[in-house]
Amino acid sequence: MEVNRAEAVAVLLVQAEEAHGAYEATQLHGIYDEEWPTWYAGYMVDHGLEDLLGHELLADSVGEFLASTYADFDRADPKPRDPWTAYLGNRMVAEL
Repeated sequence: MEVNRAEAVAVLLVQAEEAHGAYEATQLHGIYDEEWPTWYAGYMVDHGLEDLLGHELLADSVGEFLASTYADFDRADPKPRDPWTAYLGNRMVAEL
């Protein structure tokens, strides 16, 4: 059975979101992490993003991509029907 890479990346984004929420709660004591794209990028690279996309990635580049792509999602009018994780997952597979 072939893995849908965009769905797998979206699942990894959800996992990063959950882990980051715990990080914000425990390490940052509930303070919003303005640098979340960098944190997510490191998490995702450490947890198999390269395997899903089929090539090596630099966490810094992934972080920049997450920040700009999430900004695109946030600014979109009309809003995408997909959740942000699916939107970013599709873009990551297509563009990274």
